[in-house]
Amino acid sequence: MKCPFCGHQEDKVVDSRASSDGLSIRRRRECLKCTKRYTTYEQIEERSLMIVKKDGRRERFDRQKLLAGLLKACEKRPVGMDQLEAMIDEIERALSQRFEREVPSREVGERVMERLHDLDPVAYVRFASVYREFKDAEHFVRELKELLARQGSK
Repeated sequence: MKCPFCGHQEDKVVDSRASSDGLSIRRRRECLKCTKRYTTYEQIEERSLMIVKKDGRRERFDRQKLLAGLLKACEKRPVGMDQLEAMIDEIERALSQRFEREVPSREVGERVMERLHDLDPVAYVRFASVYREFKDAEHFVRELKELLARQGSK
């Protein structure tokens, strides 16, 4: 493992713990050169899902890309990294169970929107505005009204 601080290739494992869902192992490591500590995660390597884009292109499911989109939507919102990681784990697991190899991108987007809707309404609207590619303010306002109506019925 390469130290993210100094690039040295030797370290020692200080602590190992199973994640709460039991599907990964969290390891605290200490660089043997600079003595700084960092965290790594190990997961079972599963067959990779391919995302089929709207234009027919295919690309590998990328947790980091999804996380980046969620971080943007949740910027300055009271949503923790643990919540986002758990959301991505849940979505990835559900997609792997439902689809053997290829997943339409709209399926990923809809699942993210469902979970964001329950997690944080502002993040949901931010994500929806990009995902649904609102063409004008009217379309955006319609979505906001639907959101408010759903919240009012809870």
